[in-house]
Amino acid sequence: MAKCAVCGKGAHFGNNVSHSHRRSNKMWKSNVKSVKAKVNGVPQRMYVCTSCLKSGKVERA
Repeated sequence: MAKCAVCGKGAHFGNNVSHSHRRSNKMWKSNVKSVKAKVNGVPQRMYVCTSCLKSGKVERA
């Protein structure tokens, strides 16, 4: 699973709890996209989460 290159956000793990309180494994995947971004003026492909894209922390190439 990819991680955000800016904030490090990745997948989270926990339990699915049913009505009868039986537990099974669950995985929450973060919304990470592969984008072309400028790093030191050079376009580079990297994984960035959509919250970093929306907040303007990444300048797209």
